[in-house]
Amino acid sequence: MEEIYKQNARIVYHYLFALCKDEALAEDLTQETFLRAFLAIHRYDGSCKLSTWLCQIGKHLLYQTWEKQRKEIPLDWEKEELHASSQPKSDVEQHVISKIELEDVLADLQTLPQAMREVICLRAISDLSYKEIGQILGKSENWARINFYRGKELLLKRRSQNEEEL
Repeated sequence: MEEIYKQNARIVYHYLFALCKDEALAEDLTQETFLRAFLAIHRYDGSCKLSTWLCQIGKHLLYQTWEKQRKEIPLDWEKEELHASSQPKSDVEQHVISKIELEDVLADLQTLPQAMREVICLRAISDLSYKEIGQILGKSENWARINFYRGKELLLKRRSQNEEEL
């Protein structure tokens, strides 16, 4: 089980973090995911990759947590503090510009429908295949491809509209 954890913990954590935007919650749920997987390993039938199965467990745990807390899916991205004193000014300026651009992209990402957001996060952050994404979300590989493409097109369109407004 330790080897399974080493190979898949990062994927599960990134997937959960992409959904909840809460580092502590993603860490807790990653641990709980592997505990549940250990207890239910006899139900893993090999019809999908193990990482896909683990992400499904994690997603269900997250939804259960939100239901228990009666918490809505957070839409705001929490801003990190910059440690300007430890970096030269030009590095700080570049870092701030990069952070602003990232926050803009993340804000645009949050305006997409939930399914598109999940597909884009799984593809871009967790580097999963369309087949794996389809399995995690209970849809087809083609559905995952289409949602990724449409989501990407919407993001590009919004980015160009934002640039035109400036």
